[in-house]
Amino acid sequence: MFAIIELGAKQFKVSPEQVFVANTTNQPIGATLDAKVLLLSDNNKVNIGSPNLGGAKVTLKVVENCLGDKIHGFKYKKRKNYKRAWGHRQDLQKFQVVSIQG
Repeated sequence: MFAIIELGAKQFKVSPEQVFVANTTNQPIGATLDAKVLLLSDNNKVNIGSPNLGGAKVTLKVVENCLGDKIHGFKYKKRKNYKRAWGHRQDLQKFQVVSIQG
């Protein structure tokens, strides 16, 4: 059994008890939330929503807050004494799939 869900404008293929990383939803650790279900597959039966499945429900639990890899950037103009360095780390959260119903 698996489902394709939408969480924070991105789509993920999830199965029961799976742990995955997505952009932060500003939910505290231990909170549960329901994701929009786009597709649900149970053995040989596939249900596709248009755009969402009404009766299907995927419950997620926030496991941990974490940060993504550091991204470095650098601007430079020769002979103009111009240098600018910057960095960024994306805020992420780990989610665990508690249940898939549908």
